[in-house]
Amino acid sequence: MNTRSVFPAAATARISIEAGVTLGWEKYVGSKGKAIGIDRFGASAPAGRIYKEFGITAESIVAAAKSL
Repeated sequence: MNTRSVFPAAATARISIEAGVTLGWEKYVGSKGKAIGIDRFGASAPAGRIYKEFGITAESIVAAAKSL
């Protein structure tokens, strides 16, 4: 599939949300977008705590969207 058909060039305010590494998402969010995820190894805790520590929360996602 052509990514331009889903993500037109004019749509630059893009956010990816991944409960893992963000590697590869830059292709979709572009240079002006934001990739939210966990880009380090070794964190261990209940999911809610990990998500809060790494900014994978509704509040963080809204803040990222507003900053774009």
